[in-house]
Amino acid sequence: MKPRLNYMQQSPELFKRFVGFSQAVHDGTIEPSIQELIALRASQLNGCAFCVDMHVKQARINGERELRLHHVASWRESTLFSPRERAALAWTEILTKLPEQGVPDDIYDRVRTQLSEKELTDLTFVVMSINAWNRVNIAFQMVPGSSDKAFGLDKAQLA
Repeated sequence: MKPRLNYMQQSPELFKRFVGFSQAVHDGTIEPSIQELIALRASQLNGCAFCVDMHVKQARINGERELRLHHVASWRESTLFSPRERAALAWTEILTKLPEQGVPDDIYDRVRTQLSEKELTDLTFVVMSINAWNRVNIAFQMVPGSSDKAFGLDKAQLA
């Protein structure tokens, strides 16, 4: 697979603003460890190989256990995730694969038992951000691992 075009070069101002948005989201109330799980799960659901690759490497650099990364795809059956992480993963899945009827009350109610109103809105923006990154990277066929050096992901030593 070869990238279709370099969207960062073609729309530098929009790219810069979106990076700024993503950084603001990252600085919110949701823990970085949960943000990495969310990014990985949304990227898996969307089929974004570039982002799956990136977020596995980022999570490893930030100390995430390898086994937990393997369990993200089957988090419901895994015993490795806290109730807060499960709530974040459930919210990620429902917003990533938004059903026609919207978010069911039972999922919203379950998530609200683990997150404050501020945390839930911040989490929603985290999910929005990774879904947008997935879409642009899928659209332009970004090659997994192609930006490792630029993003410091070579430190993960997972080449």
